[in-house]
Amino acid sequence: MSTTWPVPDVLAHLAGSWRVERVVRDLAGDGEGHFRGTTVFSPLDGGGLLHEESGTFTWQGVPRPAERTLRFLPGPVPGTADVRFADGRPFHTLDLTTGRHTADHPCSADLYRGEFTVRDADHWRSVWRVGGPAKDLLLTTDYARVD
Repeated sequence: MSTTWPVPDVLAHLAGSWRVERVVRDLAGDGEGHFRGTTVFSPLDGGGLLHEESGTFTWQGVPRPAERTLRFLPGPVPGTADVRFADGRPFHTLDLTTGRHTADHPCSADLYRGEFTVRDADHWRSVWRVGGPAKDLLLTTDYARVD
């Protein structure tokens, strides 16, 4: 059984740079892809963090540049975060006070179900299961703090 590491303030914990390694498995089509890059959580004016991820995603042997931006805003409960897409649309909440959190995000006909686990001060993981009429994906992302 894996252990978890409680995080009293998710925004303070995530601030800084992280090395990212993601495996994307297409459970219906048996394909697999890999993302390698970095995520930087930098302060936002007015509070919260800007999450900027960039790197290379390789699918079926073809590497491509990939990036995404999210906003981690102060959540409704102290120490939590309200995660939003770059354009401000809601994504999910994030409460790591126990070291583990689950979140759902409905997206059109698909459902994204995420589980977040903090392993220690410098390592955490997210696992997203995406299901829908045309999707059956498992995305496992490991984060390691960069000094």
